[in-house]
Amino acid sequence: MNAIELLGEQIQQAHQLLEATMEGVTNEEAKWLPPGTANPLGATYVHAVASEDAVIHMILQGQAPLYASSWANRTGVSDIQPLSSPEWARSVKVDIPILREYAQAVHHATDDYIETLMVEELARLVDMSNLGLGELSVGHILSRFVLGHIDNMCGEISCLKGLQGGKGYPF
Repeated sequence: MNAIELLGEQIQQAHQLLEATMEGVTNEEAKWLPPGTANPLGATYVHAVASEDAVIHMILQGQAPLYASSWANRTGVSDIQPLSSPEWARSVKVDIPILREYAQAVHHATDDYIETLMVEELARLVDMSNLGLGELSVGHILSRFVLGHIDNMCGEISCLKGLQGGKGYPF
């Protein structure tokens, strides 16, 4: 197994865990405002999906993300912002069943992108200085800003479900 196959398998597993964790979430649970400054579950899920869409399409491929192209105005989200703010997170409206369909499209697009990669591409540097990150390799971006980020958001969603009396992770 090479590095691309490993990353692809890990990202697919992260997608599966994220979607299994989202199973049964209602629109009411998605908009519940947790105490303190934590973001609502729905905003957290939007952030996980839309930021992956932006990373794969805009940052790595120089294309419009799905939410601004083939999925424009049909993501189930009132206002998509891959980089969320507390104000946005507490005001965004989501329709979970439709949003989960958009998420599936993003997950498939990520799989398709990874299938096209050559091992040498993982070392290509991408200018991320507009986000204050300097130059990062494609491998770093995929492992931290896709794989790691999905896992982080999945944990937050699991916690937010638990705070509402539900079962967080599916296991």
